[in-house]
Amino acid sequence: MSKKVLIAPLNWGLGHATRCIPIINALQHQGFKPVIASDGVALSLLRKEFPELETKELPSYNIEYSKKGSNFKLKMLLNSPKIAQAITAEKKATKKILKSDEYYGIISDNRMGVRSKKVPSVFITHQLTVLSGKTTSISTKLHNKYIKKFDVCWVPDMADEPNLSGELGHPKKNSIPVTYLGPLSRFTYQNLPKKYDIMVLLSGPEPQRTMLEEKLFHEFERSDKKIVFVRGVIEKTHKTYLKNNITVHNYLTGVELENTINSSTIIISRSGYTTVMDLAKLKKKAFFIPTPGQFEQEYLAERLTSSRLVPSCKQDEFTLKKLYDLNTYKGLSCFSTDIDYRELFHFFHSK
Repeated sequence: MSKKVLIAPLNWGLGHATRCIPIINALQHQGFKPVIASDGVALSLLRKEFPELETKELPSYNIEYSKKGSNFKLKMLLNSPKIAQAITAEKKATKKILKSDEYYGIISDNRMGVRSKKVPSVFITHQLTVLSGKTTSISTKLHNKYIKKFDVCWVPDMADEPNLSGELGHPKKNSIPVTYLGPLSRFTYQNLPKKYDIMVLLSGPEPQRTMLEEKLFHEFERSDKKIVFVRGVIEKTHKTYLKNNITVHNYLTGVELENTINSSTIIISRSGYTTVMDLAKLKKKAFFIPTPGQFEQEYLAERLTSSRLVPSCKQDEFTLKKLYDLNTYKGLSCFSTDIDYRELFHFFHSK
């Protein structure tokens, strides 16, 4: 009999989905049958990565971003009723899924309603502290209230220093049962010949993804460097075209994406936590442009810049000149982590 485990990443950019890829692979290796549940581009990406696996569609959170970073918190506040409705809807959807078959466990990456009292339920997050400026204590308490409804929380980072998430994943006070996994990445480092001088790796919710894409295109059209853009737009077919000195892909998956990053000298991207983990695994030199108003990304970028690892700047301040002193930064390096998935998944045998 197949031992089904429901794995449900939040559809907010691509990071939650992509960091679930090594977990899905490990579940299969350990004899479980992953069933993927999400919506939007996150579900589309995982369907492309795992076409053989069963998938379920969950209600969308329908989170809308502001064009101005200064309005981010207000926009999220206005989105709160939608998020609450989505959590209620996904609880109902989860209950229906669990009734349809026997499940050994649930792994929810930031989907707060995908849990059950009858099935061992895991919540994945690197945000035990939810930064939101002056309201950080309130947003953290609210987030932790939901996390405590799960049996255990997996944090994809090292338990001690040095670590990648800083205060996000390591609060001074914590009453949540936490297992630190070590950084999660689907990629493997390879010392490949460098094909591109610069790789632009885009993702994240609109309209900010498009705004950054347009700005970077405008900047790099004047460059003589060899550049590749991965737009992070998940469509039915993979499209590639050349625009002067720039190779453009609407998206890349799996080995193609891994090889392109490994064969690029510099990576320019958002400072989302999954991207930070991936680039650390691949030992890359990078430049980060955090999503305007997104406190978590701004914190990670500032932390890595002050540590002289990765330079960064605000979106509206980026120019080619910002890359000139990049070699004075150390770049990211891999944390040696071998996750004992057999021990980790033993939790699901408690059913």
